[in-house]
Amino acid sequence: MKFLSDPALIWLLGGTLGVLVLASVIGWVLAKRAATDAAKVTVANLNARTKAWWGMVAVFAGALAVGPMGATIMFGLTSFMALREFITLTPTKPGDHRTLFWVFFIITPLHYYFLATQWYGMFAILIPVYAFLLVPVRTAMAGDCDRFLERTAKIQWGLMICVYCISHAPAILLLLKIPGFEGQNAKLLFWFVTVVEMSDVMQYVWGKTCGKHKIAPTVSPGKTWEGFLGGGATTVGLGAALWWATPFTPLQAAGMAAIVVLMGFVGGLVMSAIKRDRGVKDWGTAIGGHGGVMDRMDSLCFAAPVFFHVVRYTFDA
Repeated sequence: MKFLSDPALIWLLGGTLGVLVLASVIGWVLAKRAATDAAKVTVANLNARTKAWWGMVAVFAGALAVGPMGATIMFGLTSFMALREFITLTPTKPGDHRTLFWVFFIITPLHYYFLATQWYGMFAILIPVYAFLLVPVRTAMAGDCDRFLERTAKIQWGLMICVYCISHAPAILLLLKIPGFEGQNAKLLFWFVTVVEMSDVMQYVWGKTCGKHKIAPTVSPGKTWEGFLGGGATTVGLGAALWWATPFTPLQAAGMAAIVVLMGFVGGLVMSAIKRDRGVKDWGTAIGGHGGVMDRMDSLCFAAPVFFHVVRYTFDA
C-alpha cells in the first residue's frame, strides 16, 4: 500500500506530528521559565524525550513509506539491537559465543525472512520450537556445564522477547488478511503502535500528577494504580476514537485498545523486574531521554503477539 496515497494514514501522521510540535513548544516554554536546578533537569529530560520521539516517528513513518519490506527491515534491526542489549545486561560465558553467533546471525535473520516471505507456519514455530531446542544443544556441545540452565534460559528468553515477540508488530502488516480491509494493514500497525506508546505516556502523566498507590513498589516504583487506570482509560478512549483507521467498530477498537494497554503494562512490569534483578535503571543509552531500545519496546513486546493473534483469530479470513 502506498503510504502517501491513503488519507487516513496522512491524518494519523499529521496528528502525531501535531502532538510533537505542541510538545516541543511546551518544552521550549518550560525551559525558558525553569528557575531551579531540579526544574531545569526535569525539563531537559522532557525535551530530550521529545527530540527522541521526533527521530523515532521519522524512522517509523519512513519505514511504512517504503512498504512492507521497509517495516520488516526496521523491526529486524530493532530486534537485533534489543537482543544485543538483553544479552549485554544478562551476560553469558565464552562457551556460549558460538550459540550466540547462531542466535544473532542465523536464527534472527531467518525468522524475519520467513516473515518477509509471509510463511506463517515457519514464522510461528521457528523460534519457540526449533531455536528453543537448538540453543541448549549447541551450548551443551561447548562442554561448559557451569550454570548451564541459567545461561541457556537467558539466550532463550532473549530470542523470545526481543525477536519473536517484537516481530509480531510487522506481522500485523504482512500476515493479517482481514476481509474488507485488504491493503490497509499499515493503518492497523500505526494504530497499534500509537496505542502502545500513548499508553506508556498517559500512564506516566497520570502517575506523575495523581499517582499515590504503588502497584509493585519493589519492581517499578513509578507504576501506580492511578497511573494505570487513568492512563489506561485515556488510551482506550483514544483507541476507540481512532476506530476509523482499523477494521473494528468503535466498541471493538476500545476492547482491542484495552487488551493492548493491559499487555503493555504487564510487559513493562516484567522487563522492569529483569532490570531490578540486574541492578540497573535502563537497558541502555541508545535513545536519548528514554534509555535503551528495550526501554521503548518493553510494552510492545508483550502486546504485539497477543494483539496479533486476537485479531487473526477474530477477524482474519
